Amino acid sequence: MRIIVFGGSGFLGSYVVDELIARGHEVSVFDCQRSSHNNSRANVILGDLLDSAAVTNAVQGHQIVYNFAGLADLNDSVDRPVETVRLNVMGNLNVLEACRRHDVSRFVYASSVYVHSRKGAFYGASKKSSELLIEQYGELYGLDYTIIRYGSVYGERANSSNRIYRIIRQALTEDKVTFAGDGSEEREYIHGRDAAKLSADILDSRFKNQNVTLTGVERFRYSDLLGMLKEMMNGKIEIEMLDQDYKGHYTITPYSFSPSVGVKLVNNPSIDFGQGMLECIEHVFDELRHEGAVVEETMTTMSAAE
Repeated sequence: MRIIVFGGSGFLGSYVVDELIARGHEVSVFDCQRSSHNNSRANVILGDLLDSAAVTNAVQGHQIVYNFAGLADLNDSVDRPVETVRLNVMGNLNVLEACRRHDVSRFVYASSVYVHSRKGAFYGASKKSSELLIEQYGELYGLDYTIIRYGSVYGERANSSNRIYRIIRQALTEDKVTFAGDGSEEREYIHGRDAAKLSADILDSRFKNQNVTLTGVERFRYSDLLGMLKEMMNGKIEIEMLDQDYKGHYTITPYSFSPSVGVKLVNNPSIDFGQGMLECIEHVFDELRHEGAVVEETMTTMSAAE
């Protein structure tokens, strides 16, 4: 099938592009910039999500449309509410309208488990709003869709908008990690490659017009996660729990009462979290070494560990 992925140059979107191409699909990427993650077999279209004409032209000729584009950092959304709504709601509306005009077979939207919660700040609110718009396009115009509510995703392609990346980078550059909470907070992390496989699986007809929650199979407390990181770093980092309210984030579960129900999908087998974390450490370390930003002592320690 011919598929276009909005935001396909980014962290999660690029994993999905790779998976779709591996399954034999013809894939285009629409993004505001290229990245080192772009698959050489994908056709990359540079454009602005808020440019409705560019979005409409890009969608033409494609049967399936994925949308990963927009502002993805919950913390950023606290400081940038207007931009969050413009990109995540109005940008998504541009994609929906293009799908309607070109009679797309399926629209796949990258939402968040924060739609289940009263937490999530403006990021969560933008995802809830977009889901409502998608459902209306389905009801009024017959646009088939699948909404994927992603949990906590990590992987070596992440950047500073990803919490695992920020934790690892601080550990490597400062020999410490400061965590806003008290360590009791829990997450079910899923690797980007596992998330991509499931994101391609949902093209099956049984997921048409469904809301799918996609998380990892292992639940971790942050106290255990950070302890694992410290052990991987040979005990050379300091962990500081600030015991503060982490504005907008949930503690143990994103779920609060909501009338919108979805199924939960997990990958089996899946990438072991410890192995995935080690890959991330090695990737961030190489990135920092290239930048010349790793302190010499940390470099010596990590080299010895290798």
